[in-house]
Amino acid sequence: MKPSIIALTSAALLLPTALFAQTVEDRARAAAIASRAKTSDSDTLLNNYVTPGMSGQSVSTVDGSKSFTPTLACQKTANLLEVLIQPSSTGDIGLVRISRDKDLDGTFDSSSTLPVPVSGICANGVISCVPGTWNQCRSFRWDLDSAKDLKLTQVDMPELAGCYCVNDSCGSNLVFGNLASVLKDLGGGMVGALTTADPRIGVAEARINGPVIDYVGAQTTACTASPAIGQTSYRSNPAAIQGDAFALSSTNRVFQALIASPAGTGKAQQLRGCTITREVTLKEIKVEDVIARTAGGYATIDGGAGMVDFLMGSPADNSLNGGSCTLFDFRMTLHVEDPDRLKAVTLPFFFADDWGQVRVDGALVAYGPGAWTGSGYPPGKCERKRTSYFSPNIDLKPYLTKGDHEIWLRVAVGKGGEAFAQVHAEVDTSCKTSERIVDLCSGYGADPKCHLSEEQVDGVQTVRSGVVTGLRPLPQTRLFGTASCTLSLSRDFFERDRTYACTTDSAALPEPDLSRGAYIIDHSTETLLADRQKAKDGSISTSARSFSLPAQGAVPACEPICKTRAPKANTAAAPDGVVANRQNTPSGYDTFYHSCDAANVCPAGPGEEIVSACGCLDDFPEAVVMMQTVRLAGADMTCTSAVP
Repeated sequence: MKPSIIALTSAALLLPTALFAQTVEDRARAAAIASRAKTSDSDTLLNNYVTPGMSGQSVSTVDGSKSFTPTLACQKTANLLEVLIQPSSTGDIGLVRISRDKDLDGTFDSSSTLPVPVSGICANGVISCVPGTWNQCRSFRWDLDSAKDLKLTQVDMPELAGCYCVNDSCGSNLVFGNLASVLKDLGGGMVGALTTADPRIGVAEARINGPVIDYVGAQTTACTASPAIGQTSYRSNPAAIQGDAFALSSTNRVFQALIASPAGTGKAQQLRGCTITREVTLKEIKVEDVIARTAGGYATIDGGAGMVDFLMGSPADNSLNGGSCTLFDFRMTLHVEDPDRLKAVTLPFFFADDWGQVRVDGALVAYGPGAWTGSGYPPGKCERKRTSYFSPNIDLKPYLTKGDHEIWLRVAVGKGGEAFAQVHAEVDTSCKTSERIVDLCSGYGADPKCHLSEEQVDGVQTVRSGVVTGLRPLPQTRLFGTASCTLSLSRDFFERDRTYACTTDSAALPEPDLSRGAYIIDHSTETLLADRQKAKDGSISTSARSFSLPAQGAVPACEPICKTRAPKANTAAAPDGVVANRQNTPSGYDTFYHSCDAANVCPAGPGEEIVSACGCLDDFPEAVVMMQTVRLAGADMTCTSAVP
């Protein structure tokens, strides 16, 4: 009975009066079709309601009989953000120009270009490599500077998400071949940074025109001059909402009127437990947590006491065959995770037979035996018939900021020769400690309707039934960490367990009379509706009448769907490189599921081929196999003892 009644009600609200001559099923089906036409998927919902609602356009009801113009934003602009891209000959995005309307007055007031080429795109940033390759890559996250302009902040790649490659190292013409998705992914990262920094900004629409994507924006949420909105502050401090709610309710006349009404005269008390904990975090620091060799070189020598040496080159006598004159390049990548813990990084020693250069991220720091400062051949005769040894002891610490850095040893060899370079680092490996008080009781303590009922401080009962016991724990000393990294800490307390008794409002209303509903349920059948009513004079009368449900139409066994697929090159990127380079077949398929139309036809998209025709598809076994595969692969990568 309930589905028919709901369908009848929906049809009556949504369809014209002339359609009441139809059957209940026809009217319900027509209402469902009208509703689906307006809200069937995210794009349809965006076009019919979200975009016009935020941009001040007209919004119509489901049946189209009425329309209105909502006011959801204080300011609107058609030029919130414009991004223009231009691919280079290497497949990288060589030019990215960003234009913004910062004050939402309808005109652009700032324009900038990215200082690096874009070789890969992530959900929250970009990757820049040597053009046309996936070498010497740097990872950048979208951020905002003090002037609220978009900027790139260099980070480690694990801080980015959903990365993929777009230059020629992963395929040809990837940017132009996927221009719409590239623009949406690149612009989406910028929009995410903008809306995170200023939650008032809302994006109503994204429009693509060739190599340009425009975002229509509006100021929503609150009509204030400051992006620090109170509603969003509770995300970082959830406990504050209790005190703010009490302060607001105490000055609200409607709330106070409800409290003074008969429904608010009843009072009840709840016991609420919470803790105040001193959290102490102790982390053991190893040399590789600060600086490590991730590629190139041939040895890492741990000297103990936080000292380490990284060796590179080919030091064996005459191990390099140079002919008349040949250039040899040796590259070593050092990853710096915590530059503040680097005490010293130097180049204490290197030698070359015949000429040598040492560079850090392309910057020349040492050379010899002559003034060989260019990238070509040395200025003198290549064969010098001897090995030159150098002890420059140059300070490399200013070059080694957080991230990856390339140490480059280049030698010019005539006939036979050898080369060697040593990078020495001294690291602060002292334990890293942090201490904080986590107070989960502040909200209850500030609420005048709550009072402290019970409290235990490190196992000592200090409050019992709201009365102070007079007991106090002695200051304690606790040991944290492991044998290799320990900390002895003395404090007056480490944990307080509290129970607050809070007075709450409860409605002092009589319980509803449910006897009539119970009588109807107990005495009615599929064909007979029984009822019992109570008159004003207290007399009770019963009645019974015939009842029948309207004829129900046949219901399909399922909603017919179809399965399609479209070829896709795997350009996803990870810290270890492009995923396709680790696969036997670097291309695959994207799988799609579509709801079939009334004629049972599969609405396949461009470039999609039908895998399974319209019907009641059941791919649950395939989904289980895929999830189990991912779970077991994750267990292997983390070296757990998971059992299949």
